[in-house]
Amino acid sequence: MLIVLPPSETKATGGRGAALDLDQLSLPSLTPIRRKLADALVTLAGDPAASQQALGLGVSQVAEIERNAQLWSSPTRPAIERYTGVLFDALDHPSLSRASKTKAAERLAVGSALFGVVRATDPIPAYRLSSGSKLPGMGTLASMWKPALTEALTDLGDDVVIDLRSGGYQQLGPVPGAITVTVLTEGPSGSRTVVSHFNKHHKGVLARSLVSSRRQIRDVNSLAAVATAGGQRAEVASDRELIILTD
Repeated sequence: MLIVLPPSETKATGGRGAALDLDQLSLPSLTPIRRKLADALVTLAGDPAASQQALGLGVSQVAEIERNAQLWSSPTRPAIERYTGVLFDALDHPSLSRASKTKAAERLAVGSALFGVVRATDPIPAYRLSSGSKLPGMGTLASMWKPALTEALTDLGDDVVIDLRSGGYQQLGPVPGAITVTVLTEGPSGSRTVVSHFNKHHKGVLARSLVSSRRQIRDVNSLAAVATAGGQRAEVASDRELIILTD
Protein backbone atom coordinates (compact mmCIF):
# COMPACT_ATOMS: atom_id res chain seq x y z
CA MET A 1 0.00 0.00 0.00
CA LEU A 2 1.17 3.51 -0.85
CA ILE A 3 -0.45 6.59 0.69
CA VAL A 4 0.35 9.80 -1.17
CA LEU A 5 -0.17 12.90 0.97
CA PRO A 6 -0.46 16.48 -0.26
CA PRO A 7 2.43 18.76 0.69
CA SER A 8 2.09 21.97 2.68
CA GLU A 9 3.11 25.52 1.87
CA THR A 10 4.52 25.81 5.39
CA LYS A 11 7.67 23.89 6.23
CA ALA A 12 9.80 23.41 9.31
CA THR A 13 13.05 25.33 9.35
CA GLY A 14 16.55 23.97 9.84
CA GLY A 15 17.44 20.33 10.14
CA ARG A 16 20.37 18.08 11.07
CA GLY A 17 20.81 16.34 7.76
CA ALA A 18 23.48 17.03 5.16
CA ALA A 19 22.74 19.33 2.24
CA LEU A 20 20.40 18.16 -0.51
CA ASP A 21 21.67 15.17 -2.48
CA LEU A 22 19.18 14.14 -5.14
CA ASP A 23 20.78 10.70 -5.32
CA GLN A 24 19.53 10.06 -1.79
CA LEU A 25 15.88 10.52 -2.72
CA SER A 26 13.44 7.79 -3.67
CA LEU A 27 12.24 7.37 -7.27
CA PRO A 28 15.64 8.07 -8.88
CA SER A 29 14.10 8.22 -12.36
CA LEU A 30 12.85 11.69 -11.37
CA THR A 31 16.34 13.04 -10.66
CA PRO A 32 16.81 14.94 -13.97
CA ILE A 33 13.54 16.87 -13.51
CA ARG A 34 14.28 17.53 -9.84
CA ARG A 35 17.72 18.91 -10.73
CA LYS A 36 16.35 21.14 -13.48
CA LEU A 37 13.70 22.61 -11.19
CA ALA A 38 16.08 23.04 -8.23
CA ASP A 39 18.61 24.88 -10.38
CA ALA A 40 15.85 27.07 -11.81
CA LEU A 41 14.60 27.97 -8.32
CA VAL A 42 18.08 28.92 -7.14
CA THR A 43 18.60 31.09 -10.23
CA LEU A 44 15.19 32.70 -9.82
CA ALA A 45 16.00 33.56 -6.18
CA GLY A 46 18.63 35.96 -7.51
CA ASP A 47 15.79 38.20 -8.70
CA PRO A 48 13.48 38.80 -5.70
CA ALA A 49 10.83 40.65 -7.72
CA ALA A 50 10.62 37.87 -10.31
CA SER A 51 10.51 35.29 -7.50
CA GLN A 52 7.60 37.04 -5.82
CA GLN A 53 5.66 37.09 -9.07
CA ALA A 54 6.42 33.52 -10.17
CA LEU A 55 5.80 32.01 -6.74
CA GLY A 56 2.83 34.20 -5.78
CA LEU A 57 4.50 35.57 -2.67
CA GLY A 58 3.31 38.51 -0.61
CA VAL A 59 5.56 41.07 1.08
CA SER A 60 5.51 39.09 4.33
CA GLN A 61 6.74 35.95 2.54
CA VAL A 62 10.03 37.22 1.09
CA ALA A 63 11.96 34.90 3.43
CA GLU A 64 10.79 32.06 1.19
CA ILE A 65 13.03 33.42 -1.55
CA GLU A 66 16.10 33.03 0.66
CA ARG A 67 15.10 29.43 1.33
CA ASN A 68 15.16 28.78 -2.39
CA ALA A 69 18.49 30.58 -2.74
CA GLN A 70 20.01 28.16 -0.22
CA LEU A 71 18.39 25.05 -1.69
CA TRP A 72 21.68 23.25 -2.39
CA SER A 73 23.39 24.22 0.88
CA SER A 74 20.79 24.31 3.66
CA PRO A 75 20.37 21.34 6.04
CA THR A 76 17.76 18.68 5.37
CA ARG A 77 15.09 16.91 7.40
CA PRO A 78 13.07 13.77 6.62
CA ALA A 79 10.09 14.82 4.50
CA ILE A 80 7.62 13.72 7.18
CA GLU A 81 9.26 16.24 9.54
CA ARG A 82 9.74 18.99 6.95
CA TYR A 83 6.12 19.52 6.01
CA THR A 84 3.91 21.16 8.63
CA GLY A 85 0.34 22.42 8.91
CA VAL A 86 -3.15 21.07 9.41
CA LEU A 87 -2.73 17.63 7.80
CA PHE A 88 0.59 16.91 9.44
CA ASP A 89 -0.69 18.09 12.82
CA ALA A 90 -3.54 15.58 12.51
CA LEU A 91 -1.16 12.82 11.44
CA ASP A 92 1.02 13.72 14.46
CA HIS A 93 3.97 11.58 13.38
CA PRO A 94 6.05 12.22 16.55
CA SER A 95 3.41 10.57 18.75
CA LEU A 96 3.10 7.39 16.66
CA SER A 97 4.28 4.12 18.15
CA ARG A 98 7.52 2.61 16.91
CA ALA A 99 5.59 0.06 14.87
CA SER A 100 3.41 2.78 13.31
CA LYS A 101 6.47 4.88 12.46
CA THR A 102 7.91 1.87 10.66
CA LYS A 103 4.67 1.57 8.67
CA ALA A 104 4.74 5.32 7.98
CA ALA A 105 8.24 5.00 6.52
CA GLU A 106 7.08 2.14 4.32
CA ARG A 107 3.69 3.49 3.28
CA LEU A 108 3.73 7.29 3.27
CA ALA A 109 4.85 9.56 0.46
CA VAL A 110 4.30 13.29 -0.06
CA GLY A 111 3.53 15.02 -3.34
CA SER A 112 5.85 17.89 -4.23
CA ALA A 113 6.00 20.46 -7.00
CA LEU A 114 9.81 20.43 -6.71
CA PHE A 115 10.54 16.74 -6.15
CA GLY A 116 7.46 15.11 -7.70
CA VAL A 117 6.96 12.71 -4.82
CA VAL A 118 9.20 11.93 -1.85
CA ARG A 119 9.04 9.10 0.65
CA ALA A 120 8.48 9.95 4.32
CA THR A 121 12.14 9.44 5.20
CA ASP A 122 13.67 11.23 2.19
CA PRO A 123 15.93 14.10 3.36
CA ILE A 124 14.84 17.42 1.87
CA PRO A 125 15.48 21.12 2.57
CA ALA A 126 12.89 23.83 3.09
CA TYR A 127 11.73 25.35 -0.20
CA ARG A 128 8.87 27.20 -1.84
CA LEU A 129 7.23 25.97 -5.03
CA SER A 130 3.54 25.20 -5.56
CA SER A 131 1.78 23.06 -8.15
CA GLY A 132 0.35 26.15 -9.82
CA SER A 133 3.65 28.04 -10.04
CA LYS A 134 5.19 28.73 -13.45
CA LEU A 135 8.93 29.36 -13.57
CA PRO A 136 10.27 31.79 -16.18
CA GLY A 137 11.29 30.15 -19.42
CA MET A 138 9.60 26.85 -18.55
CA GLY A 139 6.25 25.26 -19.25
CA THR A 140 3.74 24.40 -16.56
CA LEU A 141 4.89 22.06 -13.82
CA ALA A 142 2.31 19.52 -15.00
CA SER A 143 3.90 19.50 -18.45
CA MET A 144 7.31 18.91 -16.89
CA TRP A 145 6.23 16.11 -14.55
CA LYS A 146 4.02 14.19 -17.00
CA PRO A 147 4.38 11.36 -17.76
CA ALA A 148 7.55 10.73 -15.72
CA LEU A 149 5.85 11.08 -12.34
CA THR A 150 2.95 8.80 -13.27
CA GLU A 151 5.37 6.18 -14.57
CA ALA A 152 7.55 6.38 -11.44
CA LEU A 153 4.58 5.94 -9.11
CA THR A 154 3.17 3.11 -11.19
CA ASP A 155 6.55 1.35 -11.29
CA LEU A 156 6.58 1.15 -7.49
CA GLY A 157 4.21 -1.78 -7.93
CA ASP A 158 2.01 -1.15 -4.88
CA ASP A 159 -1.21 -3.16 -4.99
CA VAL A 160 -3.24 -0.26 -3.57
CA VAL A 161 -2.48 3.45 -3.94
CA ILE A 162 -4.47 5.89 -1.81
CA ASP A 163 -4.07 9.31 -3.35
CA LEU A 164 -4.85 12.05 -0.83
CA ARG A 165 -3.27 14.84 -2.91
CA SER A 166 -5.31 17.89 -3.90
CA GLY A 167 -6.32 18.30 -7.53
CA GLY A 168 -3.35 20.45 -8.53
CA TYR A 169 -0.85 17.90 -7.24
CA GLN A 170 -2.76 14.93 -8.65
CA GLN A 171 -2.49 16.57 -12.07
CA LEU A 172 1.31 16.59 -11.84
CA GLY A 173 1.27 12.80 -11.96
CA PRO A 174 -2.07 10.97 -11.91
CA VAL A 175 -1.97 7.37 -10.67
CA PRO A 176 -4.27 5.10 -12.70
CA GLY A 177 -6.49 3.02 -10.44
CA ALA A 178 -5.70 4.97 -7.27
CA ILE A 179 -8.35 5.38 -4.59
CA THR A 180 -9.13 9.03 -3.87
CA VAL A 181 -10.80 10.53 -0.81
CA THR A 182 -13.35 13.35 -0.80
CA VAL A 183 -14.28 15.16 2.43
CA LEU A 184 -17.84 16.50 2.59
CA THR A 185 -19.85 18.33 5.24
CA GLU A 186 -23.40 17.05 5.70
CA GLY A 187 -25.95 19.58 6.91
CA PRO A 188 -29.10 18.91 8.98
CA SER A 189 -31.16 18.72 5.78
CA GLY A 190 -28.84 16.12 4.31
CA SER A 191 -27.24 18.52 1.85
CA ARG A 192 -23.53 18.03 1.29
CA THR A 193 -20.79 20.52 0.48
CA VAL A 194 -17.08 20.12 -0.13
CA VAL A 195 -14.88 20.87 2.88
CA SER A 196 -12.03 23.25 2.10
CA HIS A 197 -9.62 24.09 4.94
CA PHE A 198 -10.44 21.18 7.26
CA ASN A 199 -10.27 18.78 4.33
CA LYS A 200 -6.58 18.41 5.20
CA HIS A 201 -7.32 17.69 8.84
CA HIS A 202 -9.59 14.77 8.02
CA LYS A 203 -7.11 13.37 5.52
CA GLY A 204 -4.42 13.58 8.21
CA VAL A 205 -6.65 11.64 10.61
CA LEU A 206 -7.19 8.99 7.93
CA ALA A 207 -3.46 8.74 7.21
CA ARG A 208 -2.79 8.22 10.92
CA SER A 209 -5.39 5.44 11.03
CA LEU A 210 -3.80 3.77 8.01
CA VAL A 211 -0.32 3.61 9.53
CA SER A 212 -1.69 2.57 12.93
CA SER A 213 -4.03 -0.19 11.77
CA ARG A 214 -3.03 -3.82 11.42
CA ARG A 215 -5.68 -4.34 8.78
CA GLN A 216 -4.49 -4.92 5.23
CA ILE A 217 -6.03 -2.56 2.70
CA ARG A 218 -7.14 -4.45 -0.39
CA ASP A 219 -9.85 -2.15 -1.75
CA VAL A 220 -12.06 0.84 -0.96
CA ASN A 221 -14.23 -1.25 1.38
CA SER A 222 -11.34 -2.17 3.65
CA LEU A 223 -10.21 1.46 3.51
CA ALA A 224 -13.67 2.50 4.71
CA ALA A 225 -13.44 -0.02 7.55
CA VAL A 226 -10.13 1.46 8.75
CA ALA A 227 -11.53 5.00 8.55
CA THR A 228 -14.59 3.95 10.57
CA ALA A 229 -12.43 2.22 13.17
CA GLY A 230 -10.49 5.48 13.46
CA GLY A 231 -13.67 7.38 14.38
CA GLN A 232 -14.55 8.83 10.98
CA ARG A 233 -17.81 8.57 9.05
CA ALA A 234 -16.96 6.83 5.80
CA GLU A 235 -19.07 6.10 2.75
CA VAL A 236 -18.02 4.20 -0.35
CA ALA A 237 -18.86 6.29 -3.42
CA SER A 238 -17.33 3.91 -5.96
CA ASP A 239 -14.58 1.34 -6.17
CA ARG A 240 -12.13 4.24 -6.57
CA GLU A 241 -13.56 6.89 -4.24
CA LEU A 242 -14.16 7.07 -0.50
CA ILE A 243 -16.18 9.88 1.06
CA ILE A 244 -15.44 11.12 4.58
CA LEU A 245 -18.48 12.89 6.08
CA THR A 246 -18.32 15.60 8.72
CA ASP A 247 -21.07 17.51 10.50
